[in-house]
Amino acid sequence: MDDDGIEHVLVLAKAPVAGRVKTRLQVRLRATEAAAVAEAALCDTLRAARSCRAVRRVLALDGEPGPWLGDGFEVVGQGEGDLSARLTVAWRSVRGPGIQIGMDTPQVTPELLDGGLDRLARPGCDAVLGPASDGGWWALGLARPVDGVFDGVPMSADDTGERQLARMRSLGLRVEMLDELGDLDRPEDLDRIARDHPHLAVAGVARSLAAGGAS
Repeated sequence: MDDDGIEHVLVLAKAPVAGRVKTRLQVRLRATEAAAVAEAALCDTLRAARSCRAVRRVLALDGEPGPWLGDGFEVVGQGEGDLSARLTVAWRSVRGPGIQIGMDTPQVTPELLDGGLDRLARPGCDAVLGPASDGGWWALGLARPVDGVFDGVPMSADDTGERQLARMRSLGLRVEMLDELGDLDRPEDLDRIARDHPHLAVAGVARSLAAGGAS
């Protein structure tokens, strides 16, 4: 099928397996509790992606699908290598236009995703980038496939977002910026997201953990 003109949303995620996800939460939580947070965050993320206007929804997954997946997603692998390499593999599973997110911003909304797709549809916009408050980025969108967009960009650094933007501009892409979001990495991030977005599944897990209701 020729899907060059089909809008997509691409979610890059790890299966929420204890010991493999949200390890920075384990200064407060047990591995099983951190995995419960990760599963809830992933469910919130997939719910937003499922509710946005994209016709094609793809989950690039490290691990095996579970009951948390639900309907509406194609599942593809991430391949091997560092995050830059796995992002490159994930983007080869789709064509353009589309927007990619991870599982660290469960507060993302369908409206934010649709806003990114709206911008990609505008004349004069080749790409969008959503900065994260820790210096990274939470969303990256392309109006068409672009080779090498992640080349030379260090991931999980304080200036990842800045360097990603510079890389995109060095390829001649006209980039528009999306709203900044905060990642869910540390216990204080979980507290903030649960407080500010109490309707989310991840907020419910946080409340249960605070009340001693999870093991």
